[in-house]
Amino acid sequence: MSDPLQTALGYDFKRTALLRQALTHASFTHEHNLSAFESNERLEFLGDAVLELCISDFLYHKFSNLPEGDLTRLRASFVCETTLAKIARKLKVGDYLLLGIGEAKEKGREKDSILSDALESIFGAIYLDGGIDAVRNIIVRLFTPFTNKSTEQKKDFKTTLQEILQKKIRETAVYRVVEEQGPSHKREYISEVLHKGKVLARGEGRSKKESEQKAAEAALKKLGN
Repeated sequence: MSDPLQTALGYDFKRTALLRQALTHASFTHEHNLSAFESNERLEFLGDAVLELCISDFLYHKFSNLPEGDLTRLRASFVCETTLAKIARKLKVGDYLLLGIGEAKEKGREKDSILSDALESIFGAIYLDGGIDAVRNIIVRLFTPFTNKSTEQKKDFKTTLQEILQKKIRETAVYRVVEEQGPSHKREYISEVLHKGKVLARGEGRSKKESEQKAAEAALKKLGN
């Protein structure tokens, strides 16, 4: 069922059971009375770490002139749900997912959260099947198109918002995390950005920094920027 996916990935699994597991959502194991260990959640945990390492290594060598802060922001823009889901759609990962009937009816194959987790699970599966070099090569190939733009063009919404507020009112924005969701290995953060005690907007992300950037982006849209 997944030969076209292996072709798209440019990788042939020696242990195809790993790929099947990477595509198995928890809703499927629940409906079929399978063990929770047969879902892709453990592989997603591993793939998340593998992805961050490979992207960090890639950016470190590609952008030797960037300081730590810029590298961190750049990495956050890649290792995020939106980017992962875009890549998963390009690979047509949704076509091969094993979902429960209920999740399938709820258009689970199109959900960013499910697609991004599945892609990270695939990275974890490739790491176990072929090692770090195999998965690094695939990750670099898939993510390189997102680094082709100049780093100066990468949007730092927090900086932009700060500059606008200070220019107009000379008061800075304040950020606070108002909610944390999910298990520790795939935590979701919700942050608010406030100005003069008033909440301007909220944002959600897989790290505190990403959620703050999303909040700043939403605030800029409200301000017409």
